[in-house]
Parts: sequence; C-alpha cells; structure tokens
Amino acid sequence: MNIEARKIEFIQEFLKLQSEEAISKLEKLLQKSSDNEKNESMSVLELNRRIDASVEDSKSGKLTEATDLLSEIEEWS
Repeated sequence: MNIEARKIEFIQEFLKLQSEEAISKLEKLLQKSSDNEKNESMSVLELNRRIDASVEDSKSGKLTEATDLLSEIEEWS
C-alpha cells in the first residue's frame, strides 16, 4: 500500500473515532511528529549558527546550572 492510500485509510478510521481521549492522543502525536520534522529539516548552516550562539552564551556566562534550574522548578509548585 502506498503512502497516499495509507493516509486516506487513516483519515477514514480517524473520522469514525468517538473517543475524545483517542483524538487528543492522536493530536499530540501529530504535533510531536510535526515538530520532529521541523527539527530534522534544519539546514547545516542553521545548525552551525545555533552551535556558535550556544558557545558564545557559554563563554559569556549565559547558562543556568542544572541544580539551579531544579531549585527554580521546585518553586513553581
């Protein structure tokens, strides 16, 4: 079965769903998949730009230690 036929079959099954929970799970899965595809499509130039920016942040002290971050998260509750 090719990808287009699989998509159509998936949509037909999706339209039959009556469970809010199942629909929510599929929405989250679709969003996660979409986010992953966006990340995967990053160009080498963009990746290098982000690496350079991270190195500069590190050199200039724009970091949060893991222990400090954990302490801050505990205060959120």
